[in-house]
Amino acid sequence: MNILSIGNSFSQDAQRYLHQIAMADGVDIRSFNLYIAGCPLSRHYRNMLSKERVYMLEMNGNSTGFSVSLKEALLNRDWDVITVQQVSSQSPNYDTYQPYLDGLVEYIRRLVPKARIAVHQTWAYEQSSKWLNEELKYSDYKDMLCDIVKAYQKAAEHIRADYLIPSGEVFGAMIENGIQKIHRDTYHASLGLGRYALGLIWYRVLTGNDVTNNPFNAFDEEVSAEQTAIAKKCVLEVVSRYKV
Repeated sequence: MNILSIGNSFSQDAQRYLHQIAMADGVDIRSFNLYIAGCPLSRHYRNMLSKERVYMLEMNGNSTGFSVSLKEALLNRDWDVITVQQVSSQSPNYDTYQPYLDGLVEYIRRLVPKARIAVHQTWAYEQSSKWLNEELKYSDYKDMLCDIVKAYQKAAEHIRADYLIPSGEVFGAMIENGIQKIHRDTYHASLGLGRYALGLIWYRVLTGNDVTNNPFNAFDEEVSAEQTAIAKKCVLEVVSRYKV
């Protein structure tokens, strides 16, 4: 399976372990990320129009050192899945998605008509984050997550997406299940457990395969057996809501 993400650091977080989780299950997934830090849909749309080589291309969770344009990436190979997302700070507000999401998806479908479209739901910031409290004016991360879930559901339905990857809901479930630290800087995913949970939910949604007995454990920072069990439990809990 070939996966291309038109994203930013949040899709970078999600893809860090995806290839390796799949390999541990005997599945061949090649994941590619078009990386610009903090890139919103409006900039992706402008990049589509400009055709400039402004993206750093990442493969299987690592940098390739190559810069590419959006069009070059879309035409590079036969993509099975292409993911789209809004920048995290704008994710709670669906009004920021349009008209850029529609234009971007129309372009993808024209250039890569056989690819399935996945909407990557981003996650809420940590409760103590100044970005949550001061910048976005939320007093509780649950309120940000609630708005994110509503916005991404509307986006997925509007573009008739093939998948919605509920990453934000997995983070919420893990916090509810006692995980105290899942962010590394109050907004990005932690390098071990956070990125692992994202890889699991992406793998589960995009392949339909069970993650319960997946043996992958080569993390960039320590993750305990108890934490991996909680991550798997939360993935199963969240996907059950979507009948994936």
